[in-house]
Amino acid sequence: MNQRRYFGTDGVRGTVGTSPLTADFALRLANAAAQVLTPEGGRVLIGKDTRLSGYMFESALEAGFVAAGVDAVLIGPLPTPGIAYMTMLLECDFGVVISASHNKYDDNGIKFFDKNGEKISDDLELQIEKLLEEEPITRESRRLGRASRVDKMRTKYQDFCASTVPEDMTLEGFRLVVDCANGAGYKVAPRVFADLGADIVPIGTSPNGRNINEGCGSTEPELLRHLVPGVKADAGIALDGDGDRIVMVDAEGNLVDGDQILYILAKERVETGTLNGPVVGTVMSNLGLENAIVALGIPFLRAKVGDRYVLEMLRKEGGVLGGEPSGHVLTLDKTTTGDAIVVALQVLAAMKRTGKSLKELAEGMQHTPQVMVNVRLSEKFNPNDSEMVQSEVALVTKELGASGRVVLRASGTEPLVRVMVEAEDAGVAKEQAERLAEVVRNAAG
Repeated sequence: MNQRRYFGTDGVRGTVGTSPLTADFALRLANAAAQVLTPEGGRVLIGKDTRLSGYMFESALEAGFVAAGVDAVLIGPLPTPGIAYMTMLLECDFGVVISASHNKYDDNGIKFFDKNGEKISDDLELQIEKLLEEEPITRESRRLGRASRVDKMRTKYQDFCASTVPEDMTLEGFRLVVDCANGAGYKVAPRVFADLGADIVPIGTSPNGRNINEGCGSTEPELLRHLVPGVKADAGIALDGDGDRIVMVDAEGNLVDGDQILYILAKERVETGTLNGPVVGTVMSNLGLENAIVALGIPFLRAKVGDRYVLEMLRKEGGVLGGEPSGHVLTLDKTTTGDAIVVALQVLAAMKRTGKSLKELAEGMQHTPQVMVNVRLSEKFNPNDSEMVQSEVALVTKELGASGRVVLRASGTEPLVRVMVEAEDAGVAKEQAERLAEVVRNAAG
């Protein structure tokens, strides 16, 4: 099986200035992608988040595409799902997002969407990587691409987001704190909720190139948790840096994570008769979510970690709802990829329809205590290949019974094994996680 060298589960990502995240690599990547995705020339939409390095990569990608005879259409800072949508709306052959999602500003990444707003396949990524070994091409002058800016078209994405709720629905009467993580959604997200009539308290809307995901957003929602009850808001909404993940906060300051949001959306669709297929989580989704979904009479399936694998399983099984605890939630009956704004609107629509608070809606899913231990090792180690580890996992699983769960995952990027244990009792979960962590250390030597 061919292994991708640069592409991971969500494009190419790394620390800016170190291989492969350099300006030279970005130019070569664009040039190779152009040859694979639109060899006879075409149009590509380039969007980004608010990282300082986005200017550099935007220019490098533009040069690589134009040299290969592809017209580059630049839209500036816009959430990743907005790029996916606008790629389709502007009838581009493919789209590119410059972002490292929830990472800090010194990281960045590059990921691709096809003309249908979906992530490109592993096979296409492999074809692009093969061309990276060759020199970039430059077409003769008459075949070079052009570059243009379409920044003002962002309002089309705002209109699309608003269109995903019932036409006669407004958010009047809602006070919302919207945390944009100083990221790609800092302009469009507050406008969407405000245009629908909500009273908005925006935070994380002053990007300076370095403060993306810094003390704000879905990965650091502490400020949001304090502010929502402080300003007597009905809910808080936290995006990550590229606007494809969401966590929420109820009126009392309690965090509502991706699992709870997925449950709320599933229950709403059951009650309105609009759910198709199973709900798909990942191996890291809380056991409480599985129990709550099954209690609704809905099949629950688990995919590998990564939204692309959730999407793959949803497509295969004919489902429309899936997601991860981190807040990457897919609503395929509304859009093609994870979209924090669209998902927030679906939750708010459920609050509006039922007259229930966010806390009341989330209470139907109770978290099973979960403990995660990260085992850092001197070199990479796959726990699935160790008889010693697997034997101990089988013992712990048997002891926990149906009320618990064990997951061991090796990191794909560093010598780290994540040991996760769920049990009805938090103390038991902690004890068993530490027991397995010690076995992993011994087995890895």
